[in-house]
Amino acid sequence: MTSQAPPTKRPQKRPHNRIESRRENERTILSAAEKVFAEAGFGGATMQLIADVAGLPKANLHYYFATKEELYRRVVQDIFEIWLHAADSFDNAPDPATGIGAYIDTKMEISRRHPNGSKVWASEVMHGAPVIQDYLENTLRDWTDGRIRVIQGWIDAGKMAPINPRHLLYMLWATTQHYADFGHQVETLNGGKPLSEADWQAAKHNVKQIILRGISAV
Repeated sequence: MTSQAPPTKRPQKRPHNRIESRRENERTILSAAEKVFAEAGFGGATMQLIADVAGLPKANLHYYFATKEELYRRVVQDIFEIWLHAADSFDNAPDPATGIGAYIDTKMEISRRHPNGSKVWASEVMHGAPVIQDYLENTLRDWTDGRIRVIQGWIDAGKMAPINPRHLLYMLWATTQHYADFGHQVETLNGGKPLSEADWQAAKHNVKQIILRGISAV
């Protein structure tokens, strides 16, 4: 009687591989969604179009995000979370030149690396925030109030000019996000070319010098 060899066991995928695959798919979907929402807006975007840009079946999108609104809110939340962490420099900075200077550097770098996310946020707000109004009224308001208290503390300590902290924040946002939201205009005025590494470093330096001198922090 011929003995049979034991059946060959198929190698099982390691759990961390599945987890990494899931994360990679999610990153791909979110990147595609940022691009589509930035170009078409919430109303013009479709899950099919996002799937096409991501190079994935539409069913995959619905596996990770049940609706277009859920995906849209995640895109908006992600860029805001990135901006939130950019302000970590405020918390332990000994003075406004250090804290605000680092904040400008980080925000400019975010505009460089995440222009589509910034455009999605800008478009949403310019249309009256129909999808994320609750986010503005809660998360953004609380965050802004916290940064205002830090800036006011520097003013009270005589470390910077007695300006209105809220309007300073508006100026910081407008200036740093301009390089993302109006990227096409910036490139056009740069001879039709994207900003080089040297251009970005010069932009950061000039924005910091203008704002920090304006608030007497240097």
